[in-house]
Amino acid sequence: MEVLVNTDSSVQGHDALTTDVEGVVRHALARFADRITRVEVHLSDENSHKHGADDKRCLIEARIAGRQPTAVTHNAADLTKAVAGAADKLKRALDTVFGKLSTH
Repeated sequence: MEVLVNTDSSVQGHDALTTDVEGVVRHALARFADRITRVEVHLSDENSHKHGADDKRCLIEARIAGRQPTAVTHNAADLTKAVAGAADKLKRALDTVFGKLSTH
């Protein structure tokens, strides 16, 4: 499973951030790793020049072999919480997707 981390111009995309995000995503999606070809993580600050509540946004898109991508978003006060929230949402979404596939 390939994990790509992208940031907008308002988020400092340093190596430590990329490593942390990859770790969270890989851990959350470990049981689906053989079914996912690629995961794209997009981090942004919706109010880059101002401070505000829940203005950090994480969008995660999982590309599943032979299926349409599954994407989720989560907003939080900081990037760590945004990534964790989005990874949890994606895990639940993939549980649903793969659960439906196994019943057909």
